[in-house]
Amino acid sequence: MSKIVTRFAPSPTGHLHIGGARTAIFSWLLARHYGGEFYLRIEDTDLQRSKQEYTDSILASMRWLGLDWEGEPVYQTRRMDLYRQYVEKLLQSGNAYWCSCTSEEVDAMREKAKQLGQKPRYNGHCRDLGLGPGPGHCVRLKIPHEGKIVFDDMVKGRIAVDVGELDDMVIQRADGTPTYNMAVVVDDHEMGITHVLRGDDHVSNTPRQILIYQALGLPVPTFGHVPMILGNDRQKLSKRHGARAVIEYESDGLLPQALVSYLARLGWSHGDQELFSRQEMIDFFDGKNLNPAPAAFDPAKLEWCNAHFMRQLPLEELASQVRPFLERAGFAKISKERLLPLCVMFRERANNLAALAESFRPLLVPAAELACSEKDAKKQFTLKGRDHLEKLKAILAKTEPFDAASTDAALNAYVADNNLKFKEVAPPLRTALMGFMGGSHLNEIMDFLGRDETLARIERAIGMCPE
Repeated sequence: MSKIVTRFAPSPTGHLHIGGARTAIFSWLLARHYGGEFYLRIEDTDLQRSKQEYTDSILASMRWLGLDWEGEPVYQTRRMDLYRQYVEKLLQSGNAYWCSCTSEEVDAMREKAKQLGQKPRYNGHCRDLGLGPGPGHCVRLKIPHEGKIVFDDMVKGRIAVDVGELDDMVIQRADGTPTYNMAVVVDDHEMGITHVLRGDDHVSNTPRQILIYQALGLPVPTFGHVPMILGNDRQKLSKRHGARAVIEYESDGLLPQALVSYLARLGWSHGDQELFSRQEMIDFFDGKNLNPAPAAFDPAKLEWCNAHFMRQLPLEELASQVRPFLERAGFAKISKERLLPLCVMFRERANNLAALAESFRPLLVPAAELACSEKDAKKQFTLKGRDHLEKLKAILAKTEPFDAASTDAALNAYVADNNLKFKEVAPPLRTALMGFMGGSHLNEIMDFLGRDETLARIERAIGMCPE
């Protein structure tokens, strides 16, 4: 097999969203599976809507996802002369012509065809007039009068379109800029693209692009059109379905490897496997097993997927990943020695890095600032709860050394010596230490807090109990 070269070509008119990200992932995986090349092209010819901030966001999102590309990104706005050269080739070969028809005249042609029960289209008025360049003149491709455009789609199978469905499309506007289809053909040829994976909203563009390739005498790449991602209600995906821009997922605390694995599974399969490492995806993604039916986005499954990858991370890497979220939560000065045990205690209890960082809060604030659940306090801080807390405070004040093993032994001894059940003692102590009925093992919590903070929290809780 000759070298496979793919590309991802976003328009910087907004942030990178998950539909585009999935297309990028598929294109990247196809190239990496076959040891080929993957390129990034910024289609920034819409000067009114394209913004540098969106370009920067797209590049940052691609880097965060780990979708590296060959060389520098290609920018369409820097290639205008190249597009005009190709248009000139088509004019010289007789495969294109200048057209002076105004948009109003073309609209009238389409309306007339519609009234006659025909397909609304440009009627080729200027096709044989031999016009040259002039004010308001565009360039149109001269397409065949009959025949079919046939291509084998990697996802949808064989597609055939009758040329009678098409008209002599504009390839260069009156202002000298190329149309989308013209620019894409030139770029993909110049970049050596062999395989084009993109959303199926581009299926209608493909026959037009093939006609341009044929008119220029260029090899036609292999196309694959993946269906859009839908919401769980099978409607077009939007924010109300929980979909976010990639940059927002990063800010929410998702891991890039989790998002890549989840999105790759939307529309592609390898047996029944649900979760993939990056290397597994590269090994398995050969461009087959792409589902022609739309996939449904499930935010809960993405969270589940992310939780799995968080628990697979080496502890030190998890600590490094969660640190920016801790800083955002106001805990910038926590040491690595303090952070690692927090990760051990709470990694099984959070589905994303932001939630993980927030789960540390009860153990990082002083006793006086600990938020307390009104519901749990009312239930646990009773006369019996007060009695247990006062006795435990006295015991823990004398426990030596004050570490996880010793506090665990002291707590269990108190339960056994007083013929109690653990569930009678643990809830008021847990609520005193954490402010709510949650958190890690009590001995781990006390070991982290240390004696002084543990006793301060118990004393505060005693003050909240009835006398």
